[in-house]
Amino acid sequence: MSENKGVIQGFKEFLMRGNVIELAVAVVVGAAFTNIVQAVVKGVINPIIGALGSQNLDHYKACLSASCHPDKKTGEFTDGIYILWGSVLSAALTFLITAAVVYFLMILPINKWKARQDARKPLDDGPADPTEIELLTEIRDALIAQRTGSPSANGSTAGTIGHQKTQ
Repeated sequence: MSENKGVIQGFKEFLMRGNVIELAVAVVVGAAFTNIVQAVVKGVINPIIGALGSQNLDHYKACLSASCHPDKKTGEFTDGIYILWGSVLSAALTFLITAAVVYFLMILPINKWKARQDARKPLDDGPADPTEIELLTEIRDALIAQRTGSPSANGSTAGTIGHQKTQ
């Protein structure tokens, strides 16, 4: 029973970490944002490119074989091998616009904000605190020095510990 409680508690801690919640929010916002970008590409970018031909980029195709014959009524290829390079171009434009907007409207401002926050933090230029091992070594050396009545062999003195306590 305690193992189940440990697993459930671990799962709860995992869910309550900020990273999981931020990731869930990012997925939801990203999905909504993708719809906006697709609408911009289909409603603005495609008509601009369509000034050269068809407004729908899906209609841009290239035939790889000599036997490609389009249907006269629909314009669709009925035989042969063809590449839908217009769909690839549309997807690439959607990706580039999404990446640019995410970078310039989300990543860049957050990075600037973090840099300002880091600049506000005071710098800690003081000496680093001694580690436990360093303190224990100094205590050992001080005890040896008290027993023998002379400084330890390592050259440290008992006054060092007292000096650290007063800081």
